Amino acid sequence: MAENPKDPIFDPFVPRRYLRNRHAMTLAGNFLPRKNKLPAPEECLYRVDANTQVLCHCHWHADAERRATVIIVHGLEGSSLSQYVIGNAAKAWDAGMNVVRMNMRTCGGTGGLTPTLYHSGLSSDVGAVVRIMIEQRKVSSVGLIGYSMGGNLVLKLAGELGTDAPVELKAVAAVSPAADLAASADAMHVGGNRIYEWKFLVSLMRTYERKRKLFPGTYKKVDRFPTTIREFDDVITARYCGFENAQDYYTRSGAYRVIEKIALPTLVVHAADDPFIRLLPETRAKIMANPHITLLETAHGGHCAFLAQPNGYDGRWAERQVMRFFQHHGMR
Repeated sequence: MAENPKDPIFDPFVPRRYLRNRHAMTLAGNFLPRKNKLPAPEECLYRVDANTQVLCHCHWHADAERRATVIIVHGLEGSSLSQYVIGNAAKAWDAGMNVVRMNMRTCGGTGGLTPTLYHSGLSSDVGAVVRIMIEQRKVSSVGLIGYSMGGNLVLKLAGELGTDAPVELKAVAAVSPAADLAASADAMHVGGNRIYEWKFLVSLMRTYERKRKLFPGTYKKVDRFPTTIREFDDVITARYCGFENAQDYYTRSGAYRVIEKIALPTLVVHAADDPFIRLLPETRAKIMANPHITLLETAHGGHCAFLAQPNGYDGRWAERQVMRFFQHHGMR
């Protein structure tokens, strides 16, 4: 059975003072500086399909094969350098685990390593890195952490694997996962969320323009700048990634379709006041009905933030709960 959210392995979440507003919490979580105390990484290129390599920043202990290994997957337009990736990586390293900070294809300045774009359905890339860790690095214990888009990816992979997951894959954690892609994309176009939508659109179009310059024979100049995430996914993601349209992309790529098949110990951390990630009632019901999944749903927390008072630690509450969950399931 999954742990009750009130299980003593978890701390209750008490928002940091003055950060009960969803936008204040989200922005503070994104912009408050944190120190990177990780050792210098090994830059590893892993081939995930015939035409694609992904760049991972890896931190190995001297006896790496005997240690648990955590693979961390970033969100939309993030990278291995995203602050939440660094934060979780530091906590895992301090807990004695190896750390693999994964860039999804094209991300982190790696557009030249693949002729394709990345998107929220490429759980196969994460699965390929898991297999490489097991087969090439000979690690015996692996955990996955995903944030936002990365949360959707790790949940989707876990659901696709079902009861056939490798024995070395011990646990999965998803923070603010975009499991309901259509609802979350459309929520960005509502009210104050437009600031997030424009931030993502500007970044996505810059990424696309860099890709277009690298592969001018494949990618064409768009007629006009898309004004919504759904429009971007209609004219670019769907067109170049094999989907009929944005809705087809959202339907086929959302983890909500396979959540009931997850058979690994899985932690989902979600804030009810997340500005734009929507966890639909049907998906919540699937999560609650799956005995392998623990849902920590807080009233406050914003998007990927969850800033608590720094009482004896840095106050990054979600990162702390993920580490406790992993250790509880034998990852040491």
